[in-house]
Amino acid sequence: MAAKRPEGVRSEGTTTAPSTAPVTQPGGSAATLPSRGREARIEVDETCATLDVPLGPEIGQCCGGRVEVLIRLVDARIEQELIAKAEAEEAHLPHVYVFGGGHVGQALAASLALLPIHVEVVETRADALEGMPETVETRLTPMPEAVVREARAGSAFAILTHDHALDFLIVAEALKRDDAAYVGMIGSKTKKATFKNWFLKSDEGSEAQFNRLVSPIGGNAVKDKRPPVIAALAAAEIMTALVSHAVQASAAPKAMAG
Repeated sequence: MAAKRPEGVRSEGTTTAPSTAPVTQPGGSAATLPSRGREARIEVDETCATLDVPLGPEIGQCCGGRVEVLIRLVDARIEQELIAKAEAEEAHLPHVYVFGGGHVGQALAASLALLPIHVEVVETRADALEGMPETVETRLTPMPEAVVREARAGSAFAILTHDHALDFLIVAEALKRDDAAYVGMIGSKTKKATFKNWFLKSDEGSEAQFNRLVSPIGGNAVKDKRPPVIAALAAAEIMTALVSHAVQASAAPKAMAG
């Protein structure tokens, strides 16, 4: 959709829609343009049309102004352009790695699949990767901690495997990444304390690194252990961390330049 434009502006070649036409408004619901009192305007050329829609009470909107909807006839060239654009956007999406495909892992993958991010579920068990959403990438590997080392900067890591020792190995590897947007581990206070004791006794573990760990994932505000609830809270937490990290990353060069 294009930006709103002032009332009363008509371009050369403007035609009038003969009747009602369905459109989708920014509010997200399909509305029908009014046929009494007001008319939608459609500007047409050989390859595209611009539908000019008033955002008023006649179509259940209170935004005011107008919105333009561009309708294009897609040929082979435009199709390739759109595919290339979509692939470029996909390549720049934030990456979230979910380690563990158990009940919570499955629920978290389903919640994250709805967001504008690239989700990859990593498992050591083949059967745990069954039933994942189609848009979620899966990886079967005997060494999931190695995936952390390969991840791009700004990635998020959610660790919730079936094995505490494996969790600890993955979390330790993730905390070494000072460019990670999020490192979270499912578990209790006891599990977190046990990990801290083990991590700080290791050669490379530090208090500063440990303090970056989010555990339990999803916070403590809601006392509900059902996987879909944990997943919803964790997904919101992860998305917030990704956005915050992106803002900080974009602000850093400006601060250095200033």
